[in-house]
Amino acid sequence: MTQVVRQTTRDLRRHNRAALLSSLYLRGPVSRLELVAESGLSAATVTNVVSELIADGVVAEAGSVESDGGRPRTLLAVRPGFGHVVGVDVSETHVEVGLFDCALGTLGTVRHPLVGTRLDPDEVAALVRTGIAEVLEGGEPDAVFGVGVGVPGAVRDGGIVHAPTLGWRGVAFAGLIHPAVAELFPGPMPVHLDNRARTLGQAESWRGAGRGADRAIVALLGVGVGAAVATAGPSHPGITTSEWGHTVVKAGGAACRCGSHGCLEAYVGTEAVVRHYAERVGKQPVIGDESDVELARIVAEAQDAGPAADVLAETGEYLGIGIANLINLLSPDRVVLSGAAGAIMGPAILPAVRDAVRRHALDYLTGHTEVVLGRLGPEAVALGAATLPVARLLASGGRTG
Repeated sequence: MTQVVRQTTRDLRRHNRAALLSSLYLRGPVSRLELVAESGLSAATVTNVVSELIADGVVAEAGSVESDGGRPRTLLAVRPGFGHVVGVDVSETHVEVGLFDCALGTLGTVRHPLVGTRLDPDEVAALVRTGIAEVLEGGEPDAVFGVGVGVPGAVRDGGIVHAPTLGWRGVAFAGLIHPAVAELFPGPMPVHLDNRARTLGQAESWRGAGRGADRAIVALLGVGVGAAVATAGPSHPGITTSEWGHTVVKAGGAACRCGSHGCLEAYVGTEAVVRHYAERVGKQPVIGDESDVELARIVAEAQDAGPAADVLAETGEYLGIGIANLINLLSPDRVVLSGAAGAIMGPAILPAVRDAVRRHALDYLTGHTEVVLGRLGPEAVALGAATLPVARLLASGGRTG
């Protein structure tokens, strides 16, 4: 019986650490008083747990704020320097690797096109290793406590990846990544895999334009198109994903890589937009990793009337229809346009998107939904992958072992 009580006490302490650390990370800087009010824990418990977290180097004081009539309240926040994480974005055209501090501040990024790899899983895994080695160069590998990898597909059964856009069906990618990564670090290194749309949704909810929303839909706009739904929770937002890019917006429309026709991705994905522009001007489309550069050029050209402006107007219309469908189905309070293509063309097409949403979604739903741009920049998806080891750190109450 004594052993059972001791185990229960240890579990309760771990739970309290995880809950308070998650609150500090997602809402911070906050005061001890705010932690008491939010957690429902006693002031003594909060004080004891916070003292432990400070002693462990996970949390630090971060200034103070005036209180009503009393002495200033000390603010607390997770220490960015507690450790580093690596985020890896495996897209259809490139591998991007980022090194981030514990607060997800960017320390460095590298990007390698997938040209020449034939999307072979072994070659992609080798490219991931190369990218990680490069961002760690001159740094401190022993400061890294986890690696997160986002892939354009479903991850099942401990790292089996189903990514039709890469031609991967049942690829044991985790088994390829682990040995490739292990030799770069002095000790065991946890590697976490997940769908890149889901990790992007987590990043925008934690640090970007989805923060504070009760239900945010984060649209991943790139060569591939996906969406994550982030629902506010007591500690972590709940994140689910959908194959939104493969919902049909035009019967019998443009061919999609999935084998269907008229999919949203075939109208708003990076290569789709570039291809539609090339068809209008009678030239070969720019595909692969250079498609982002071509999309940026099209956006610049669209400032004047002509084919580029027409293509972006059409893109905004179809994207607005796709978002209106999400609004009618899920009634979010915020929709975030994120991902590489979102960063490149989002500001140019946002008015057209909002107009299409207004015309195609139900009035009583659109009145409660805002459509906004992502805030995380071009490395947003790699940053999203980096949230995976951070989430594990929060769930463990700040334990990296």
